[in-house]
Amino acid sequence: MVYSTVVSNKPADPNERLVYRDIPTPLGDMRLVASPKGLRGAWFSDQELLPSAEDWILAQSDPILEQARRELEEWFAGQRRIFEVPLDPVGTTFQHQVWHALCDLEFGVLTSYGALARTVGRPKGAQAVGGAVGRNPISIIIPCHRIIGADTSLTGFGGGLPRKQALLAHEGNFYRSRSASARRVCDGQAELPW
Repeated sequence: MVYSTVVSNKPADPNERLVYRDIPTPLGDMRLVASPKGLRGAWFSDQELLPSAEDWILAQSDPILEQARRELEEWFAGQRRIFEVPLDPVGTTFQHQVWHALCDLEFGVLTSYGALARTVGRPKGAQAVGGAVGRNPISIIIPCHRIIGADTSLTGFGGGLPRKQALLAHEGNFYRSRSASARRVCDGQAELPW
């Protein structure tokens, strides 16, 4: 994965040219947003945190948006496990550390907020990690859906628990319900112990 962002606490340049495109997926429409450096955002169109496209330019033929669309299509079709589109999310230094750690999770590998906190060197920072995961602006490609509770509970997801359940099932991790407290099913037979 190409993560082109230079980590900075500075806000995004308000004069930077951002382009966007809406695409269909098996889980609903997504809005993709790109800067000249890479993919800036990927949100499901009904997410609460979907920014307004007011200052963006609609672009159906932008190369970064087209690469992201194609790679997402291949991922949903089971033909891709690793994304190569360059990424350019805006966030704090800590958020970037968490997002980089998320990108290091392989297809189908799940982890908890606490384990991710230890990965980024903040062993007591599970709640802060949860905040950074929740502010991930690039759904699926920065795989925040792979974060579950330490007891394997489904927990939350900005795109909604039905989508998270579907994304995890696509990667081989099954849940019997869409409840935040649902536990992962092991080998399709029994729930994992607490």
